[in-house]
Formats: sequence, C-alpha cells, structure tokens
Amino acid sequence: MNNILRIFLIIFFVTSCSMDTKTGLWTKTEKIVKEKKILIEEQFKEETVFKSELNPNLKVNLPGKLIKNSFINNLNNNNGQTNYNGNLKKTSRFKFSKIKNFNQYEPEIVFNNNNVIFFDNKGSILKFDNFSKKIWKRNYYTKYEKKSKPILFFGIDKDKLVIADSIAKYYAVNLNTGDLLWSKNNSSPFNSQVKVFKDRFFVVDFQNILRCFSLKDGSELWNYKTDQSFIKSQKKLTLIIVNGKVIFNNSIGDITAVDINNGTLIWQTPTQSSSIYEDSFFLKTSDLIANNDSVLFSNNRNEFFSLDVKNGTIRWKQKINSSSRSTLVENTIISISNEGYLVLTDNRTGNIIRITNIFKTLKKKKIFKKRGLGSLNMDNYFSDGTSLKIKNKIEPVGFIVGLKNIYLTTDHGRLLVIDIKNGKLISILKIDNEKISRPFVLNQSLFIIKDNSIIKLD
Repeated sequence: MNNILRIFLIIFFVTSCSMDTKTGLWTKTEKIVKEKKILIEEQFKEETVFKSELNPNLKVNLPGKLIKNSFINNLNNNNGQTNYNGNLKKTSRFKFSKIKNFNQYEPEIVFNNNNVIFFDNKGSILKFDNFSKKIWKRNYYTKYEKKSKPILFFGIDKDKLVIADSIAKYYAVNLNTGDLLWSKNNSSPFNSQVKVFKDRFFVVDFQNILRCFSLKDGSELWNYKTDQSFIKSQKKLTLIIVNGKVIFNNSIGDITAVDINNGTLIWQTPTQSSSIYEDSFFLKTSDLIANNDSVLFSNNRNEFFSLDVKNGTIRWKQKINSSSRSTLVENTIISISNEGYLVLTDNRTGNIIRITNIFKTLKKKKIFKKRGLGSLNMDNYFSDGTSLKIKNKIEPVGFIVGLKNIYLTTDHGRLLVIDIKNGKLISILKIDNEKISRPFVLNQSLFIIKDNSIIKLD
C-alpha cells in the first residue's frame, strides 16, 4: 500500500510540475529568455552615425612639423603630415602576378632607400628600383605552399628583411641580394604588421598571440596570449612600440600593452562586450596610432577611442564610425568615416573641431580637370549615377596628409584629392574599378597597390 501511495504521489508531482503553467516555473523560464533576448537586441542596436556637417566653413591650418619618410620602419604608425605636394604629373607601374582576393587584405609596401619591396600571388618577394626596374625576385615556398597563395607581411632592419605570412611561415632574407638567412614555422598563421626593434621583431598570429622573435635566427624569445574568438576575422591586426611597450589589438577588440623586453602584461583594455565576442568577425578596427601620451583608434561600430599610453585608461571616447587609419598632427586628429566625412578632432579633449562631407560633392556637381596623366584616367561622376553604378555604396580605404592636401583612396578604385584647409574635394583620379590600397609616400612619389601592380605617381 505504501508503495502504491508513493508511486501515486510521484506521478502527481511530476505531472503538476510539467503540465501546470500556473506554478510559475515555466513562466519564470520564459521571462528569462525574453530578458536575454532584449539584452542581446540592446547590444546589437546600431549607434546613430552622424550624417551632418559641423563648422563646414571653418578654415583649419595644420601647425604640425612635416615628417620625412614616415613610411620607413614607423614604430607608432602615425604618418603625420608628410612633405608631399602631390603634383601627380606622371605615372609608372611595378607589375606582378595578380593577387587573388586582393580586396580581402591590407598589404603594405616596404621602402628601402629609394627601392620598393612587395610580393606576388605565389609569395615571390620583389624588389624594384625607383625607375620601376626589377632588382631581384626570390621565392622560398614549395610547390604546395605556392598553391596556398600566401600573403606576406614585412619588417625591415638595416640589411635584413623579415617576412611573416598567412600560412604560418616566417623567415628573413638579405635586403641587398634576396638570399635566405633563416626560415621557421609557427603553430598558427600570422595576421598583423611586423615591427622590428633592435635585435628582435614582433608579430601577432591568428590565435591572438603576440610573438617576439630573435632577428638573428628567428628563435622565439617570448609570447603573450590574449583571448580569441571561434570565428577568425580577416581584418589585419596592428601593433605599435611606444615608451618601452609593445601595444597591439586583437580580433575581439582588446588593446594590450606588454613590456618590450620580457612580454609581461602592463595593461589591457577591452573595448567590446564579452557577450558579443563571436560577432567579432564583423568588427573592423582601424590601425592603432600613437604619440608619447595617447593610443588612438576607431572601429566600424561608431567608436573612436583615446587611451592613456601609461595605464590604458580611456581618456575620451567619441562617436566616429571609421575603420581606416587616422593621422595625428600635433593636437589635431584627422580621420575619415566610413560614410565619407572628414573629421578633425582635438586630441586633448576629444572635442570635434570640424566635420566635412567629402562625398557630397560627388552628388552635386561634375568634377573634371585634365592633368595630362598619360595612362592614368580622370573620372567624372555625379548624382545621376554615371559611374556610381559601379557600387551602391562607396567607402574610403585610407589616406595620407600632404603639404596642402589629403589624398584618399576608395574601395572602387579612385584617388580623391581634398584641400586640408577647407575640407573641400578638389579632384578625383581614376586608378581602377576595384579596391585599391591606401596611399604610401616616399620623397615626392605616391604609391598605390592594386591586385596586379603598384602604381607610382610623381
């Protein structure tokens, strides 16, 4: 009898818990789910991106000291105001085999004296002189490795060229001859800039690990591991060296500073909520730049940060939607948003000085000016969509600040020349119909990479 009663009570209890919605058990679970859903929606809610100008008639004169050769082994990534006057009278090309999926990567040119160093679709390293003549070509990949189409990241120290690539290989060659000095393999592919400092170099791999290697033989001296996401972003990571610190970003938005000698952690600043780490595939953070006081960067989530170099605290945060590298000229930050707004910001306070809509001119009037550029064609396009049909949305790729003008490239192959003083668009040059790289400058020449050549403008 006791057993029958016990079974009856168990059946009654189970059926009451599982079938009765009045007990509150299932109502509570439903409430938690709803609250979680609301929380996620709030986290993914888009920030309002500014779509209007600010002080568009304000004239700005940059007081900065002109920087010479800021594209040669630049440890803080800040190119500043270069002594480039942008005549754009002549053009020549350094040609190579077409790089597959070029628009997914952000390759960089390396300069050695007046020579240019780059790579081709099979991982061959190419060295050209100032007259577009090939000095040497070297390839240190097997037949199987060549099929992987490695992307190469370069670092330079005196007569050595260090290479880290997208298939987990890293090696060094003699800059003068191209001869191999040493070669090693990493446990994971690399996806960052390479920075050389004294007898060592630094690079970040796809596991979000900063690695310090010996320049002499490639042996690993130390490493520092940060959190990673399950989905690997293709966005190239950046690192800077400031005041004895190596400061780098990872694919989930953390900014980390470690001691340059031993890799011990100095500070780490997360910039994204941990609950949306797996959305990091869509996060695009600009290159880090720095001076002695602040680390500056932005992203495509309408966030622009200024961090203190010493301790990583946020000095200020501004709503600027940009995934391209900014430039700091003394106390003025120059950035261009993904929507085509030129933004000038005071680095000391974070206050915006001026916002100018660069792209509005494309919709209002025809811009055409014959320059006698030989094989380089001018483009004339305006609001009727004549050449805007190439793409529904134009986005900036990168820019440099010259003596009087800003030179901006776009993802549909144009070079825009913008007056620094008033922020107005002066002219548009057609380089290609596909994505081109940000500009690079050496002396009085401007270089732009496309998928099968480097275009040099004098």
